[in-house]
Amino acid sequence: MLKASINLIKDLKKQKRENSSLLFLDNIKIINDAIESGIKPKLILVEKEELSAWKDMPTYLVERKTIEQLSDCKTPQGVLCIAEYLQDIELSAPKTNFLVIDTLQDPGNVGTLIRTAVACGFKHIYLLDSVKVTNSKLVRSSVGTIFNAKIYSTSKDEFAKLAKDNNLVIYKADMNGENVFKAKFQGIVGVAIGNEGQGVSEKISSLCSKTLSIPMEKGVESLNAAVSGAVIMYQIYASTF
Repeated sequence: MLKASINLIKDLKKQKRENSSLLFLDNIKIINDAIESGIKPKLILVEKEELSAWKDMPTYLVERKTIEQLSDCKTPQGVLCIAEYLQDIELSAPKTNFLVIDTLQDPGNVGTLIRTAVACGFKHIYLLDSVKVTNSKLVRSSVGTIFNAKIYSTSKDEFAKLAKDNNLVIYKADMNGENVFKAKFQGIVGVAIGNEGQGVSEKISSLCSKTLSIPMEKGVESLNAAVSGAVIMYQIYASTF
């Protein structure tokens, strides 16, 4: 096993600040999921030799404080995998139900939405002017499901063109809409989720053919974006049985 030099550690800290295509994975399960999906680690850092479970991978022994400095987790598991995440898929029309995440910056919410989408068979996910998919908190809250979905990070304008060119059927989540539990679904559909402050943007709303709402007791302003998306996607998923 190699011992990390001071220069290597300095370079990694610089890349974490500047290279947005790098993943810094600090969870053993997520590291394994990434590798199984075809992600090739640039290197792996471990605080103890017995934590090195990856053969034929460049592995370096470092002090725990180094992992803590490079990880966004308060209590990392003593390992850190640095890998490049490249969006090597062209923006294309979905082959399954799909999720549209519109201008949502909270990585925890976005990661949870991606995890739920994959669980419900919404395997095409469009991140429109939203948080980067390489955000460590997003990856952690998705529990590695980002590696099992086609995720497109793009702009609202580019997605709008794709939607119009392919006549995509999109439903918007909003409090002033049809009861999702009474709605009928047919064919491939998409669900658009906006941020909790402003909702789905005008540009994406103009692409939506229906608005879906979740019934709730009076006095409740709205549900969390990730919870709303989960309820709607599961209802659409359940309608296929």
